[in-house]
Amino acid sequence: MTNALPLPRRSSQVTVVGAGNVGSTLAQRLLERNLADVVLVDIVAGRPQGVALDLSQAAGSEGHNRTIVGTNDYQDTANSDIVVITAGLPRRPGMTRDDLTQVNGKIVVDTLRQALAVSPGASVIVVTNPLDVMTYLAWRVSGLPPQQVMGMAGVLDSARFQTFIAWELGVPPQDVSAMVLGGHGDLMVPLPSYTTVSGIPVAELMPASRLQALIDRTRNGGAEIVQLLKQGGAYYAPASSACVMVEAILRNQRRILPLAAHLTGQYGLEDLCLGVPCRLGQTGIEAILELSLTPTEQAALERSAAAVKEQLQQALALLES
Repeated sequence: MTNALPLPRRSSQVTVVGAGNVGSTLAQRLLERNLADVVLVDIVAGRPQGVALDLSQAAGSEGHNRTIVGTNDYQDTANSDIVVITAGLPRRPGMTRDDLTQVNGKIVVDTLRQALAVSPGASVIVVTNPLDVMTYLAWRVSGLPPQQVMGMAGVLDSARFQTFIAWELGVPPQDVSAMVLGGHGDLMVPLPSYTTVSGIPVAELMPASRLQALIDRTRNGGAEIVQLLKQGGAYYAPASSACVMVEAILRNQRRILPLAAHLTGQYGLEDLCLGVPCRLGQTGIEAILELSLTPTEQAALERSAAAVKEQLQQALALLES
């Protein structure tokens, strides 16, 4: 018998691939919420190192003791619990998410192979667009169980819907519980029947015409920001949405969140990644929840799935190159 103290538990570590606006903001969120140590990796020499140094110097002011390393070498990301892929070409005015399939597909395949080579058991969160296609591609290239690979979009789309409803009704956003399913694009499926304000169905609080206007604005939420910024796209809300997912995994919260998940017959859909409500915890996607949809909602979800399927063959060709 010895008096040796048990070894301290290793701190959680998250690798963020891509030191652009989304990746840098996500790193900031993770540190300031004291969720994990962060490794920020990018191909641009000096970029991740500079961001990491800047964020490190804010630790005292923000009151956390987490560390961040900026690097161009995936060896420095070894033994990460979660890998978040934000790297990729952002949308420009007039460009759709679909236009990004080829260039961003190559980036996702290359970066994920390098990251998982040194963190083979990590869960993977995809933020890169076109989101649903990139999530499927990431799952195929990773060799991981499907519950460990997921896309961020549903959390973001629901947060946008939540915000627009709160503005319309003049209530705090936290009083609004919103649900958006389907692909992360123009055919996403906001569900008013599963959207409430302090438990009250949103359809009882505003005219149908106003609710439809908010649904339309949600579907166009990313493009609206692209048009305003002129260069690049949204990054504060996407980073916050990815952070919500990281926290649910690291703290085993088992939250019900809309995620891009691999479907195997749920909602009558198979072999694609699409936004559906999931229970998210320490092991990743613990369950996919099947909601009772109206015929109109089911048809809209199927149209969204068909649009995602159209892009998959183009993306899957990258695995053979």
